[in-house]
Amino acid sequence: MSDAFCPECKRSTEVVFDHSAGDTVCSECGLVLEAHSIDETSEWRTFANESADNDPVRVGGPTNPLLTDGGLSTVIAKPNGAQGEFLSSSLGRWQNRGSNPDRSLILAFRTIATMADRLGLVATIKDRANEIYKKVEDLKSIRGRNQDAILAACLYIACRQEDRPRTVKEICSVANGATKKEIGRAKEFIVKQLEVEMGQSMEMGTIHAGDFLRRFCSHLGMTNQAVKAAQEAVQKSEELDIRRSPISIAAAVIYMITQLSEEKKPLKDISLATSVAEGTIRNSYKDLYPYASRLIPTSFAKEEDLKSLCSP
Repeated sequence: MSDAFCPECKRSTEVVFDHSAGDTVCSECGLVLEAHSIDETSEWRTFANESADNDPVRVGGPTNPLLTDGGLSTVIAKPNGAQGEFLSSSLGRWQNRGSNPDRSLILAFRTIATMADRLGLVATIKDRANEIYKKVEDLKSIRGRNQDAILAACLYIACRQEDRPRTVKEICSVANGATKKEIGRAKEFIVKQLEVEMGQSMEMGTIHAGDFLRRFCSHLGMTNQAVKAAQEAVQKSEELDIRRSPISIAAAVIYMITQLSEEKKPLKDISLATSVAEGTIRNSYKDLYPYASRLIPTSFAKEEDLKSLCSP
């Protein structure tokens, strides 16, 4: 209850709000002080199929501008225990007759969301991947191509554009069977198609070794001190003319740092954590070894400690 001035009682009295009619009524004399008012509070309802689930939600999900109907179409669910007879019923026929034209898009978006969740990616990357797929799908040029590779390539490009790159091998690990080679081909195809459509080169973002370093260090369980030293070494390596991929440089720096720490990591473990071949790590380490004194911070290793590094 709340107080309001009642012209009938000639004083401030308690009022009662009738939610069903939208009326504000004086509790003393029953005079309707305000009629048909609008309730602007949240409309909490339960949309769960199970009666035992009383978790309230605010109407439906958010609209999706990439879908024709904004993702707000109505779907008739099967009754509990219904099997084949549902499809032959009147409700089933209406469901099939009014099939969603965006069904393939919805399935694609669900697959992208599943892959993004398995990689721990943020929602902005997932949304960007959806946008990329929608643009390619509108061009009607992906028919007959490996759908899983196309979706994985969209996610790879989205990670690059959002400055949160993932390796092709990481994307491949959640790509429902698509190989690294297939994803690479799909990525090149998508970039080419969109560049032709836009009439300009497609911005993919620049990959740096530091983009992968912290994640690789986390997989190896390295200490905070070792991680900070590796990050500093990677930043200094960008000033050098080391013609290796950023991922290989990150793996080689980790190997170098772990050799100087108390908890040395076997080359095999670093290879598994970074998805870089052991031979590639050795060759990259060989290129970085002459610059060890410049790369390793003095707070982590002294000059005499650097002499203990194994020569390549």
